Amino acid sequence: MSDTLRCRLPLALPIVAVAFLATGSTPTRASVAVRTAFVRVNQVGYPIGTPKRAYLLSQSAATGAVFTVRSRGGSTVLRGRVGPSTGRWSRRFPFVYALDFGAVRQAGTYTISVQGRPSATSPPFQIAPASNLYAKALRNGLAFFQAERDGRDYVRSALRTAPAHLHDRNAMTYATPAVNADGNFKGDLRPLGRRIDASGGWWDAGDYLKFVQTTSYTVDVLLAGARRFPNLLGRGSRTSNLQREGRFGLDWLERMWDDPNRTLYYQVGIGSGNDAIVGDHDIWRLPQRDDAYGGSAARFRYIRHRPVFRAGPPGSRISPNFAGRDAAAFALCYQLWHRADPAYASRCLLDAEHVFDLANTHPKKLLTVIPFDFYGETEWRDDLELGAAELALALREGTPPSGLPHADGSYYLRAAARWARAYIHGPNDAADTLNLYDVSGLAHYELAQAIRRYGTPGGLAVTRAGLVGDLRKQVRRGLAQAGRDPFQFGYPWATWDTTAHGAGLSVTASEYDELTGTRTYAAWSSRWLGNILGANPWGTSLVVGDGATFPHCMQHQVANLVGSRDGSRPILAGAAVEGPNSYAATGTVEHMRRCPPQGGDAFKPFDAKAVYQDNVQAYSTVEPAIDLTAATPLAFARQAAGLF
Repeated sequence: MSDTLRCRLPLALPIVAVAFLATGSTPTRASVAVRTAFVRVNQVGYPIGTPKRAYLLSQSAATGAVFTVRSRGGSTVLRGRVGPSTGRWSRRFPFVYALDFGAVRQAGTYTISVQGRPSATSPPFQIAPASNLYAKALRNGLAFFQAERDGRDYVRSALRTAPAHLHDRNAMTYATPAVNADGNFKGDLRPLGRRIDASGGWWDAGDYLKFVQTTSYTVDVLLAGARRFPNLLGRGSRTSNLQREGRFGLDWLERMWDDPNRTLYYQVGIGSGNDAIVGDHDIWRLPQRDDAYGGSAARFRYIRHRPVFRAGPPGSRISPNFAGRDAAAFALCYQLWHRADPAYASRCLLDAEHVFDLANTHPKKLLTVIPFDFYGETEWRDDLELGAAELALALREGTPPSGLPHADGSYYLRAAARWARAYIHGPNDAADTLNLYDVSGLAHYELAQAIRRYGTPGGLAVTRAGLVGDLRKQVRRGLAQAGRDPFQFGYPWATWDTTAHGAGLSVTASEYDELTGTRTYAAWSSRWLGNILGANPWGTSLVVGDGATFPHCMQHQVANLVGSRDGSRPILAGAAVEGPNSYAATGTVEHMRRCPPQGGDAFKPFDAKAVYQDNVQAYSTVEPAIDLTAATPLAFARQAAGLF
């Protein structure tokens, strides 16, 4: 891919409040221009017996106007009046109003209409038991990760018809190279003379690179969710078993950790090449082409035989973000498989302790990927908290295997508490939400559970109440942001990874309520999830296949080359895209299929400071990624289980 593209790539269509959008067709500029108001809803639907909110986006004032909720048969089930505006969205659409209809409790399909001037009608939406509403979304989440599988153990589908990157099974390792300001490495790579099996794992995003940085986070979230919700995300589910899929990612993490030599490898492939060498982002193709790409041409050698980068010499200290998240993944492995596969689980637990013991606890700069700017992570105390918390929980499961450096789980419980305190009193406390760059929203929850499992011992560096209080601080920060946004989203729209942050906020609010035994933030947990599922200015779900209008033109090579480009099958179901951002990127690569096929920008009328474009060139808004998608199944499971 060209230098204008980052590590990620995607596409999407708006769900404006007109019936033809439900068919997946794109509204023309003229069809949008003649409409002066739109009703935005959570397109997945609303659980019975919960608060329910839609939004009216209008060019003219509507306070006092009448809105009605009608059943599929046309019967009016609720009538109300539009209240005060929740704030200004844009010059073109300055008025936004919340439409509350929680009194509708009967299962069925409905629409919301505003009469008079302005007038608008929502797309059809469902009210149903939460377990029914989110069943398809959970299936889609599994489908996305299966579509991202690399190696010989791929899952055959309309999108995936062949294995890819089989040469990764015997890959040469290299020292970490220097890169220039554009992210291109300087000169050639320096081989280390050692080959490893780096096969399998998931592609990071719309490209074919593989990173421990994003895979470790993804595995942590998926496996923690599978343990908490076994009938929705684990072995108890026949349609959305993300525990089994999480093991696929976990197996790759194990290949990237050489335990006998205490050596971490952290990346497979290079992004952008240079004048002499082609990188992954420089070309557009299906993954199965790579093993023979370019014949014997030297400039394509790192496409055919992808380099694996080493984090440091054997036995050297490991960047603490890697150490914490890898340790968490391996410890979760033990928790989930110590009965079903004890040999595998015991190996995982030993790996977890060895990785954690090598953490560099005084880092000058974190190691993420090459180049660092692809994933510029700066916080790491939360990662060590998570790793230690999962180790403490693992050592509470039965009799631990012999040969562990630390067999007493209280050792890790104390360590987790120390790192939790360091985070809470550190420079980034509650400055972010649960996502790749800050896992405290999961780490605090896991540590709170561990403290209870150990009988709430005294003398820890942080208390359970302190952890819960810090989760509340994160949610309140989201509430403060929601108070400044007319759609009441808890994260700024004009920022990277808005979809992932919305899902993370929903999870954190739900965790707080679970830990406190309350429903303090239940409505907000549901509302923030609704924001990324259609209740936003653009009227589009930001998760493919979840709702009537969703991204069609993702910057994802397989989806672009094999997928439909109009919302019909095959689609990359379950993929969460970047979401609205401060800009829409541009840049083409040879063989990229134009999308939208007829051009145009159907969402442009709804842009403000934040913009959203469903265009294959716009990686900044519609590239999917494994870390962006990781929290959506967990958020859906919490809704389906009634923990919202």
